[in-house]
Amino acid sequence: MEWEPDASAGAWLRERIDDPWRGTMHDIVPRGFAAYARVFHPAMRERPVGREWPPEPADRHRAEWEEFGRAGVEVDTERVTWGEAADAFGTTMHAGAQWHRIVRTEPRFERSGESTDAAGWRYSPPEEGRLDPPLLALLAGVLSAHTSTPDDAYIAVWEGWGGLLGFYGETPARAVVTLTRDDEPADLRYVSLDDAELLDRHREMLERSIHDRFNNVFRKRTWQPGVLSDEVSRGPRLSLPHRDHVLFRGSIAELADPDWVAAVPWADEPAALTASPSWIWPGDRAFAVATEVDWDSTIVAGPMELIQAVCAHLELEALPLHEGAALTWDSDDVNR
Repeated sequence: MEWEPDASAGAWLRERIDDPWRGTMHDIVPRGFAAYARVFHPAMRERPVGREWPPEPADRHRAEWEEFGRAGVEVDTERVTWGEAADAFGTTMHAGAQWHRIVRTEPRFERSGESTDAAGWRYSPPEEGRLDPPLLALLAGVLSAHTSTPDDAYIAVWEGWGGLLGFYGETPARAVVTLTRDDEPADLRYVSLDDAELLDRHREMLERSIHDRFNNVFRKRTWQPGVLSDEVSRGPRLSLPHRDHVLFRGSIAELADPDWVAAVPWADEPAALTASPSWIWPGDRAFAVATEVDWDSTIVAGPMELIQAVCAHLELEALPLHEGAALTWDSDDVNR
């Protein structure tokens, strides 16, 4: 997979996306395809072993939650589908479902805590803007069978992912904390760490980063490298309504490889945080796949045979979506 500086290859998408927005999926997803499918990003749930969660809200029951943390309670964690969550909460899974309606809580920007079902499982919302890499690999395997040009594909990545591109500034483009120590506060122990030396260096960096407004006025802005090369960082973008992207050219098979996260040009450490492509389409434009950074699902647009294959896949949770469907936070009229 190589960087594609000719961003005009994606101009056809711009012609099919609504601008200005009209409140439907076509604010992001191109019109004009025979069929559409919504691939739901999985969520996570957790439950303590042998005891119940402390009472909510946590800020009013701080002592109980602190005791829970000190007790070192074992917590089971597992991935869960939207359909499984709907079964647990007695709601209805459907193509236009919204997560907060499925688990009977407030939207993300109003929620005070996670949702807990009758069996004691506490649910975290699906990841936005990123389809789990193994699932993306499975999806790519289906896609490759529904284009005449599987070896000629375009992959676009949103330019706004942290640290992706270099820029002129005063601080590095990337800052990753990857470890902690046993003597750190309990809330830091959830961060994955590699060695104590890195944590010490991180602390030293924070100590040097005391804000000094007077000196900042005279501090020279310098080029801060990103994950991608300086040439790519300074290069042209695929500009679609409300989002700009870095465009790459390769094959669908590259994404069908379960290890694609380590091989793509924008791969970063840790690989588990590598961004999903925002767009995938083949040279023959048989389909288009969109993973909007603010959505908790990925939309596939293409021929009916492709949509049927995606929805029939046993390891992908996907449902057919009608053209013009609304996917806004308040559009789930089934689960009121």
